[in-house]
Amino acid sequence: MRIELATSPGSPERPNEDWVSVALPASGQGGTVVALDGVTPPSGDAGCVHGVPWFTARLGGALVELSGSRRDLTLREVLAESIRRTADAHRDTCDLSHVRTPQATVVLARWGGPEEEVEYLVLSDSTLLLESPEGTVGAVLDDRLDRLPREALRTHASADALRNTEGGFFTAAADPSVALRAVAGSVPRERVRALAALTDGASRWVDMFAEGDWRECVALLRKQGTQGLIDRVRDLETAAKARTAVIRWKLHDDASAVFAEL
Repeated sequence: MRIELATSPGSPERPNEDWVSVALPASGQGGTVVALDGVTPPSGDAGCVHGVPWFTARLGGALVELSGSRRDLTLREVLAESIRRTADAHRDTCDLSHVRTPQATVVLARWGGPEEEVEYLVLSDSTLLLESPEGTVGAVLDDRLDRLPREALRTHASADALRNTEGGFFTAAADPSVALRAVAGSVPRERVRALAALTDGASRWVDMFAEGDWRECVALLRKQGTQGLIDRVRDLETAAKARTAVIRWKLHDDASAVFAEL
């Protein structure tokens, strides 16, 4: 088994709000991958004294613990309980009803022994890639954000109106029931040769710059590693800046990638 992960902040002046982890049991059978992309709030009050990096670390730690220790729980149940635990840790000091309370996108994958399944869950605009033994790659995506009209997300206020609401898009914040909105499923482990979790800062190589498809992205990860993918994205962002190209909302985003060959 080969597992590699890397993360890079979008700016040296700001903390990295992504959080990634891999856990392998002592038995050597199975494992867990977690990738979170913290949602950067606009400047101003978000109702929380802790901040996004604190939130992603607490949520990520709970996801790793529960996905490994509670195999009886589905991944939706793992996410719901992890959100509940994290909310309990700061509900006495913070306004968890604030629309900009700390929140994150989620990729969660868990696998057992050779005869078991690879379970997966994706919430919001991070990406999980599953490579078959034949080399085909499927992308598990929660595309609700992409299906919204771009003008509807033009300002922070309009985006806030669509956040965690019916007809909009969903992130892991303080409401455990959001776990029901996640894209979740499973495939036999024998049908997964490798998997990759990407926050949207790393998936830009495909979905923003169109340097290749998801199959080619996995090939790049296998050959050059997770840091290699992030370095390629940074080079593309710098080149785009030199051409004065418009890049979504910010030039560089926090970028994280996990690659696991099972």
